[in-house]
Formats: sequence, C-alpha cells, structure tokens
Amino acid sequence: MKHLIGKKGMGTMLKIINFSKSYKNDKKAVDQLNLEVESGDIFGFIGHNGAGKTTTIRAIVGVLDFEEGDILVDGISIKKEPVVCKQKMAYIPDNPDLYEHLTGIAYLNFVGDIYQVSKTEREVLIKQYADAFEITTNLGDSISSYSHGMKQKLALIAALIHKPRLLVLDEPFVGLDPKAAHTLKTIMADICRKGGAIFFSTHVLEVAEKLCNKIAIIKGGRLVSCGTTQEVKGNNSLEDVFMELTE
Repeated sequence: MKHLIGKKGMGTMLKIINFSKSYKNDKKAVDQLNLEVESGDIFGFIGHNGAGKTTTIRAIVGVLDFEEGDILVDGISIKKEPVVCKQKMAYIPDNPDLYEHLTGIAYLNFVGDIYQVSKTEREVLIKQYADAFEITTNLGDSISSYSHGMKQKLALIAALIHKPRLLVLDEPFVGLDPKAAHTLKTIMADICRKGGAIFFSTHVLEVAEKLCNKIAIIKGGRLVSCGTTQEVKGNNSLEDVFMELTE
C-alpha cells in the first residue's frame, strides 16, 4: 500500500518531559511522565481504564491544557506553538466526533481545506484511502447514516490526507472489522517505514505485542515500564507482564 509522506527524517517525533496533570481534588491523573517516540517507531501505550492514557493523549494533541512539564512534537512545544504542532500530527480519539450533517466527501474536503492540501493531491489520497477502507461508495452519504465502524474509517482517512509526521490514536482498532484493522496496520507500518511515527493506546495486548517496536505501561498515572517490546516483555507474553506490573 503506497502511502505518501515527507522524506524519512530521523529524530524524536514526540518527547514528553515531566508531564503531570491533576483534576479536581488534586489527585494526579498523570504523574511525572517522561517518554520519547523516535522517527520510525510504532509505540504502544497500555494501561487499565483510568490509568492516564487518554489524559496523556489529549495533552499531546493540544486538546487538554496542562501546567506541569512540556510536550514536544518534532522538537516544538505544544504549549508554545500549538498550531505548528497540530499541522505535523493527526489525532483520532476512541470515539470520533464528526459533523454528522455533512456527507463523507464534504467532511474530507473540509479537513483538506484546513490543512491546505491541494485539490489534486487530495483527490488522489481520498481515493487511495477510501478504496483501501472500502467506503468509496458511501462518501456521498450523510455521516449521520454511517455505522460506528464507517465513522472510524472516515476519521482515519481525514487524519491521513494531510500526511502527518506523527499519528496519535486512542484505541484505533475498536469498531473496525478485521479487514479494516489489517489495512490500518499496513498503513501504520508504511508511515513508520517512511520516517513518521505512531503513538497509540490499546487494550488489545496481542496487537501491541505484534505491531509495536516500543511499549510503555502506565499504572495510576505513573510509568511502570518503558522500552523496546522485547525489553518490556522479556521471555514472557506482553499480557503476562502487563498483569504482573498492574495488579
């Protein structure tokens, strides 16, 4: 599957430095988190519900304000230069919130306009990804008529058409049928081969173990393990290590 992305550039695509976030009652949702995602990484971020995964992801993509620490996207602070950072990445939440009154194609064109993707390039990429996810025939329909899986596919296409250097995904495989999940894995691998990076949370540990070259495990807002997949799991399965570290 051909994916168009900028020339392969080595370096750190995402750097989280002493990031902490508290909500009401001063309980820290995330406490002093440090991690780095390099160009070419497929980085899995795993933890139980409430461990701090979504809080971290929302801070990375500039949806959530935070006071402590900093988050750099391709060397640029999301606090200081949020727009520049957002141009370099794409974010897909676990439950994409799309403009339901639009048709699929109108939504993709709207996103293409925001990211200033040229008409010619946009047409090529929309066709490529809509064919790959098998929703080309539905693009003229209103998003309100889409199933959850189709909305997920549309959100993925919208994320990919501006060729992000960093793709941030919260539970990306939920709601995708096996074929679409396979297509997404192929695209993810392709982005990384060309120098981009992927950071995603998942509860599906088998997927993380097979797909990721690096893993971080978070528990109660703190990092309990981080490194290459092999370093984190040793001679055990990722599931066994995860259960042991998070019990």
